[in-house]
Amino acid sequence: MDCEIRDISLAADGAHKIDWVKKNCPLLRGLEEDFRREQPFAGIRIALSVHLEAKTAYLCKVLAAGGAQMYVTGSNPLSTQDDVAAALAQSGLNVYAWYNSSQEEYTRHLRQVLSHHCNIIIDDGGDLVGMLHSSMREELPYVIGGCEETTTGIIRLRAMAAAHQLAFPMVMVNDADCKHLFDNRYGTGQSVWDGINRTTNLIVAGKNAVVAGYGWCGKGVAMRAKALGAKVIVTEIDPIKAIEAHMDGFEVMPMNQAALTGDFFITVTGCSHVINLEHMKKMKNGAILCNAGHFDVEIDMAGLRAASLSSIDQRKNIIGYEVRPGSFIYVLGEGRLVNLACGDGHPAEIMDMSFAVQAMSALYLVQHKDSLTDKLIPVPREVDQKIARRKLASLGLSIDVLTPNQEEYLHSSAI
Repeated sequence: MDCEIRDISLAADGAHKIDWVKKNCPLLRGLEEDFRREQPFAGIRIALSVHLEAKTAYLCKVLAAGGAQMYVTGSNPLSTQDDVAAALAQSGLNVYAWYNSSQEEYTRHLRQVLSHHCNIIIDDGGDLVGMLHSSMREELPYVIGGCEETTTGIIRLRAMAAAHQLAFPMVMVNDADCKHLFDNRYGTGQSVWDGINRTTNLIVAGKNAVVAGYGWCGKGVAMRAKALGAKVIVTEIDPIKAIEAHMDGFEVMPMNQAALTGDFFITVTGCSHVINLEHMKKMKNGAILCNAGHFDVEIDMAGLRAASLSSIDQRKNIIGYEVRPGSFIYVLGEGRLVNLACGDGHPAEIMDMSFAVQAMSALYLVQHKDSLTDKLIPVPREVDQKIARRKLASLGLSIDVLTPNQEEYLHSSAI
């Protein structure tokens, strides 16, 4: 075991968390059994940078059960849970991570993970892939391919592929139906409000919730805000998504206008400075801001810190900034990913599906390592379907099957 963690004495608490996840992840339990029997990752080294909490830890143990040598770190300085990292290290995996790491420490942990000639890269946001293509190019010859977990990472990969800079194949896990339709919508929707509610202990009902971005994550956040009794306002740059939000029953307006009335602001766009200083100066006293996008760039935190008249640590994960004399706005989790910086992330049953896609995608890379030519690879439809059928079975649900006549009808060219 090679590790750099903060406190191994926390391992027992982390082990209990991981065990709870395992009990609620039937898909990963099934894959763990398959992998332990078949050993498909024997001799394979996997570098993983994903938010290091209990669900991620169980994914790592599932891959290790299949013979993989795991090298693990987090993908955000505030999302690592020290007890989980300790438990994972104590179980024999190589772990480099701790909560609230400095930028220097976070970068060192990424480098440590990549310094072991890894064959498969499992990334969340693109930091491992970015480092491999910049300061650690000597490790590129060892890489078979990788898997990207989130929308932000896919955006970075598409830019690299378009510029002919991507050196190895990457499976776009986020784009799988069994990932984004459930993780991004239901997972983000619930976990964002879990993080907000446990951190603020304030009522949502009757307040104005401004959701910036109406992709699948934004849809989930808006849906759950409505269920909590909020009046939802959506801001968008895409006219089609704006129409969707309107027809879903939400108000649609520019951020300049929404800034005047919002009580809660949640950014979930993957872009930078979605809420800028001019917006923040207009906000009402007591407005609460948070970010549900991967990187801490959606709220202009540098501009806010520089321009604020004063600041106050109001309570854990809440900092107040005085934007006008006597008028404060409050930022949760330093503008980092609120569902993980201020909560436990997505529910276990949701991540069971997402991480089943990850595990099966890693298996696909190993099984097809000699025939991969495309740099960006969609998750194969048969993988999506297999995971969906397993999920249905775990829920005790069944569906219809086409008859031979129906199959013939659907594939016939006759009218």
